[in-house]
Amino acid sequence: MTYELETPRGRQRIELRRRGSGWEITLNGRILNVDVTASAGRWSMLIGRPGGEGAPADAAGIGGPRASYDLAVEPRSNGERVVYVNGAAVPVTIVDARERLVRRRSAATAEAGPRSIVAPMPGRIVKVLVREGDTVAAQQGLVVVEAMKMENELRAPRAGRVSAVAVVEGMSVEANTVLVTLA
Repeated sequence: MTYELETPRGRQRIELRRRGSGWEITLNGRILNVDVTASAGRWSMLIGRPGGEGAPADAAGIGGPRASYDLAVEPRSNGERVVYVNGAAVPVTIVDARERLVRRRSAATAEAGPRSIVAPMPGRIVKVLVREGDTVAAQQGLVVVEAMKMENELRAPRAGRVSAVAVVEGMSVEANTVLVTLA
């Protein structure tokens, strides 16, 4: 799986691969081995470079003796998350491949005229953020859809007026189901 993360330090690219009982992560081209233990909504991570104890530390101090981190993730209603790393809050937006595709398609068709906002995959409507007749700004949240245990906030591709809302909270939807129409 490959993700792009928006963090206060800028955009980060992360690739995750299962390796035996742990994970191999490539973060901006740097390969790291990670052992993860989950407990009560938190994760304890042991991170180091391949080669283990004898590997020299890199400029960020990762490598050599493995470093331990305590992580917790707090989802926000706008699709962002706050990741607590050893208690320090780091705001993060995760952009996965499906979201990038949806954003590219949205940008390509953001011209004037009616625009239907559709479910990118099967899921459940968690929250409807607008009503028929509402005026919305570009990138304003319209609907939150839960799919594959992740909440995805679908946003307006352009400013406009909501001409129809076709879903209600708790409703299950299939991929490509029209959720909201902008005039």
